[in-house]
Amino acid sequence: MYVILVYDIGEKRVVKMLKLCRQYLNWIQNSVFEGEITPVKLKELLAKAKLIIKKDQDSIIIFKSREEKWLEKEIVGIERNGLDTFI
Repeated sequence: MYVILVYDIGEKRVVKMLKLCRQYLNWIQNSVFEGEITPVKLKELLAKAKLIIKKDQDSIIIFKSREEKWLEKEIVGIERNGLDTFI
């Protein structure tokens, strides 16, 4: 599945969350990640994220799609982190 993950968490936890999300998805902008992920890996990511966040202060939003091709993305301004893949 293709997901876009957005989080809004306290400053003290941002670095931990950034490092965690970068293990599973592509970082595209401050607190925004996207990419292909299996349902099992998504559950794993969320389980680890729940250990970092404070549920009464922080939030994580996940937008899901079967495939990236079903999602139209428009960028206005500079693209912060392109998804170029080097082999």
